[in-house]
Amino acid sequence: MLWSAAQAMVNVKFKSVIELIKAFPNEQGCINHLEEMRWNGNVFSPFDTDSKVYKCAENKYKCKNTGKYFNVRTGTMFENTKIELQSWFLGIWFVTAHKKGISSLQLSRDLKISQKSAWFLLKRIRACFGLEDVKPEMTDFTQMDEIFVGGKNHNRHEGKKYQNAQGGNSDEKTPVRAIAITELHIIV
Repeated sequence: MLWSAAQAMVNVKFKSVIELIKAFPNEQGCINHLEEMRWNGNVFSPFDTDSKVYKCAENKYKCKNTGKYFNVRTGTMFENTKIELQSWFLGIWFVTAHKKGISSLQLSRDLKISQKSAWFLLKRIRACFGLEDVKPEMTDFTQMDEIFVGGKNHNRHEGKKYQNAQGGNSDEKTPVRAIAITELHIIV
């Protein structure tokens, strides 16, 4: 289960990237924010909610009953990643701030991470928001158009010119027909 910290951060609080960076200037600031959002000062184990929890070094915790270590990322969309939380927060902001979405290439440039990491980040964010299974459905509304493709007669080689051709003579051009969907319904 992906715990949706992203949904709590949707662009309500931050109106610009600058505000977001000021609010979360480093990794520890991001960890503190997530701990407050997730546990509100009362840390519990994701493995056994009734177990006692011990605080360990480097923002880790230990579940007494299971003996397993965990941190604020465990059981969330941030789990098992080496991507810094600040990059995650910025990625969430970019995905939710752009009306038409953002590509993994653009996100990799914005966050200075590899395209593969940006693709992974986008996949997890979309899964958290439930946007991964969006499929277009064709409808009866279509549009058909045609065009004639070919160069102008005066630009052709002497042996390939058409005699007495004027302007847009379609006899010497190749017809191309295209069908386009004019209305698209999204099924979620």
